[in-house]
Amino acid sequence: MAKAKKTDVESEEDKKIAEAVEVKEDKKSKLEALKERAKKLAEETKEESKDKKDIKKELKKEIKAEKGEIAEKENALVPIEDYLKASIHLGTRVITPDMRKYVYRRRADGLAVFNTAMLDDEIRKGAEYLSTFNPANVMIVGKREAGWKAIKKFSEVTGIRSFTKKYPAGILTNTTLENFTEVDLVFVVDPWLDKNAMNDAIRINVPVLSICDTNNYTQGITVKIPGNNKSGKSIGLILYLVAKLFCESKKIPFNATINDFIDDWDSLLPPK
Repeated sequence: MAKAKKTDVESEEDKKIAEAVEVKEDKKSKLEALKERAKKLAEETKEESKDKKDIKKELKKEIKAEKGEIAEKENALVPIEDYLKASIHLGTRVITPDMRKYVYRRRADGLAVFNTAMLDDEIRKGAEYLSTFNPANVMIVGKREAGWKAIKKFSEVTGIRSFTKKYPAGILTNTTLENFTEVDLVFVVDPWLDKNAMNDAIRINVPVLSICDTNNYTQGITVKIPGNNKSGKSIGLILYLVAKLFCESKKIPFNATINDFIDDWDSLLPPK
């Protein structure tokens, strides 16, 4: 009888031990589950945090773009505020494949915006190219009235012959004309509006330097200066800078100011 009781006691103890082990295992299993859940939550939080950072980054870019904050550039020809004042950075609603690489973005109203840092570099390149020619063998043509003031001053300070209002037909191609002229370079303000002069230059294998807006096709143009070629302010600033660099290269005295190329320059304000 005593032996039976002892067996019962041992059985009871084994049962308690088994239950204790089961509870321990259950706790361990729950703990592992909690750790796994915590790990997943941490990863989700990290991912969410990353997404939020990306979203904030994109928003900052959009806000920056909407404010018109365009790439600043070290050693620029003029401060970026001057480029903005002159609207040199504003293109048209049309962007040709030829001009796409110069475009920074589109505004909410659809207007293309040039990358001003690139414009600064291209103005330098255009002026350097122009400087390889003798001013007596170059002509500048600009039919758009908005550019007449700047073209006149450009011609005056550089010694380069200019044609505004109307380009004389055949002046480059018809040797029988009294005003027939031989040139080594034709500089046009707008390759579309001044296409007669440009086409004549191409016909006689004379290189063409041109200011090109976002809507211009550039076939036949040797060197292009990207920028707004519709606004008198923009044309004025481009021609002022090109003339200044040209005269410096040629050791020609340059006494003009930007006010000689653009009306009311000092009263102009950059867009907000």
